[in-house]
Amino acid sequence: MDGAGYGPAGVTEPSLFDEPGAPGGSPTWTVAELAAHLGRVVAGAFPADLWVEGQIRNLSRAPNGHVYFQLTEPAEAGQPPRSQLAVTLLAPEKQHVNEQLKRAGGAVRMDDGIEVRIRGRIRWYGPRGVLQLRMHGIDPAFTIGRLHADRERILATLATEGLLDANASLAFPLVPLRIGLVTSRRSAAHADVLSELEASGYSFIVRDVDARTQGDECGPSVTRALHRLAADGVDVILLVRGGGARTDLAAFDSELIARAIAAMPVPVLTGIGHEVDRSIADEVAHRAHKTPTAAAADVVRALRTFLDRVDRRAVSVHRAGSSVATVARSRLDRRSIRLGRAAGVVLTRRSTQLDSAASRTARSATRQLATAAATLDRHAGTVARRAPAHLARAERALDGVEARLHAHDPQRALARGWSITTTSDGRLVRSPADVSSGTAITTRTAAGTIASTVTSTDPRPEATP
Repeated sequence: MDGAGYGPAGVTEPSLFDEPGAPGGSPTWTVAELAAHLGRVVAGAFPADLWVEGQIRNLSRAPNGHVYFQLTEPAEAGQPPRSQLAVTLLAPEKQHVNEQLKRAGGAVRMDDGIEVRIRGRIRWYGPRGVLQLRMHGIDPAFTIGRLHADRERILATLATEGLLDANASLAFPLVPLRIGLVTSRRSAAHADVLSELEASGYSFIVRDVDARTQGDECGPSVTRALHRLAADGVDVILLVRGGGARTDLAAFDSELIARAIAAMPVPVLTGIGHEVDRSIADEVAHRAHKTPTAAAADVVRALRTFLDRVDRRAVSVHRAGSSVATVARSRLDRRSIRLGRAAGVVLTRRSTQLDSAASRTARSATRQLATAAATLDRHAGTVARRAPAHLARAERALDGVEARLHAHDPQRALARGWSITTTSDGRLVRSPADVSSGTAITTRTAAGTIASTVTSTDPRPEATP
């Protein structure tokens, strides 16, 4: 191709390098003519197959078997691609590509986020007006090599920071009843874990959080789920996914998920369904298992181990208690016999001593009673002899008291002309100071009483005549 061709109506086309306005004029193209021309130019510029490497984005599989995606220059997460190329894998070539992937052991599956090296031809597709790569081959070793290189780099970084053993260093709970589950809801992995826990017969409390387990959204989705469960206070977290190609599980080799697991305050058990390789998530987790069911069985086994240990301790305590009780009963029986014998001897001795003391007490009491009776008789005679004299003296003293009482009887004083003055409340009025003006007083005489009211008082004593 020399850069010139034929334009509309058979007119010779100017070279692509001719300046606008050059001799020959500027022909008008139809869209079909221009598209056809671009197709010839592209085919001439890229006449043979070529290999292109990049990252798959926006992959879609049409019902007719064709596959479409964008091959982009890898960029940081969340950043738009710096460049991209449309790729078409037609159904006939798709079968050939699948054969290549099968020969590689099925480790690679085309999906978003996977870096690939593919073979094809650059073509201009007029019906859509796009430049595209018609793919018809793939290099699985490239993808596997990139995955391995990224994995080794991330593992080295985590090891340097001491994060590989961070979660494994946590103590596993003795009674892991509150289970956090991170997986895709309604997936086979989700069902397997719940079935295993339910079949155990234990009352597990499962807090499950739905998360993407494949593709570009897997890392952020799993990380959010882990932090959410950690905030809910679960005892242990199960991060599980069913099997698949190595590229399907590539998200679990991400540094984002690895750091999230290392930062968890509770043990994280993985059950990522691959039999050969361990993902980075497995390396960072507290314990790794080959399947979701195995991860759930590990939790069941831990709880059963604890309960078995409790049962064994209970049996041991019961046996020890029975043995101690038997020994104690034997000792008690022997001591009861010895105590009974000793008590019999002591009671016999004390009974003999009591009988002897009773006899002595009876004899002593008889003598003391006789002595007391004699003493009482003597005192009774003395009292009988002295009583008349004492009674006579008492009668004479009583007569004297009676005479004095009679001499001081107020009635006798009233009869001689004296009077007794009291206030209304019965207090004697002995001096003018005992009353005041207006005080009601009562004067008692031999002939009767006189009620009056004080009009004035004179505390001065009257002169003696």
